[in-house]
Amino acid sequence: MDVFVRVAETGSFTAVADHLGLARSMVTRQITGLEAHLGVKLIARSTRSLKLTAEGEVYLERCREILGLVGAAEGDLSGGGRAPRGPIRISVPVSFGVRHLAPLVADFVDLYPDVTLDVDYNDRQVNLIESGIDMAVRITGQLDETLVARRLSSSRMLTLASPAYLARHGMPLRPEDLSGHHGLGYTGSPRASWPFRVGDETVWVPVKSRLQSNNGEALLDACERGLGVCRQPSFIAAPAVKAGRLQVILHNYPGPEVGINAVFPSNRYLPTRVRALADYLAERLGPVPAWDQL
Repeated sequence: MDVFVRVAETGSFTAVADHLGLARSMVTRQITGLEAHLGVKLIARSTRSLKLTAEGEVYLERCREILGLVGAAEGDLSGGGRAPRGPIRISVPVSFGVRHLAPLVADFVDLYPDVTLDVDYNDRQVNLIESGIDMAVRITGQLDETLVARRLSSSRMLTLASPAYLARHGMPLRPEDLSGHHGLGYTGSPRASWPFRVGDETVWVPVKSRLQSNNGEALLDACERGLGVCRQPSFIAAPAVKAGRLQVILHNYPGPEVGINAVFPSNRYLPTRVRALADYLAERLGPVPAWDQL
């Protein structure tokens, strides 16, 4: 049933075989054997694609329910007295993953030697089911309500400039003053807008980008070099602020807080080992993380 669900979700015998460490012929035989046992065709195969039959669609939903019950039952039996064990595959953003998660996942594997962890450092929002991901870390101000997620921590968005830049161009006192400054923004529109809290409202202020990048570390480096003003999460900017290389500006007009969330495949049960990892990260990161204690 598990192999069938994986093939149905990925649409590929080869991808499932690679993920499970099996020969493709073994996966094919398991599906063929399942169809022979049930006496119906579950998957219509062609040289280019796989498609579930009507019977396959019905059986897929039943398999998901059954596998969820099996996982819950095993979790209830083993959760109290048995240490987590088995493989976990996670996807994490590059900057946050390297800076903050790498030492934590290493500690987790050291704590639970029967767990194997495969970490994909990737800024793209991968499809968890198609990629065989058990958990992804997503950092966003607004999480899709349809996702199954667990809050791990949070980060403030800081508006920053170097002391040298401020000495040359002056200190902006209000968000609208940024129209006369050089912005360092994420790749997108050449005239992007940054949100600021003004009283009880959120005001979006246009900021002309002098330099754009899809990487926060690169923008932070440019900001330290005095090339302009940037907006970065505190988990990236905190060391530079503490060292005096950058200065937080517009204190009275803070940017929005972003949530750091663990996201799980919505149609699968959550294995005990994956739940244990999410709990561990939430505990170690904390509701008031070190990067926000500026």
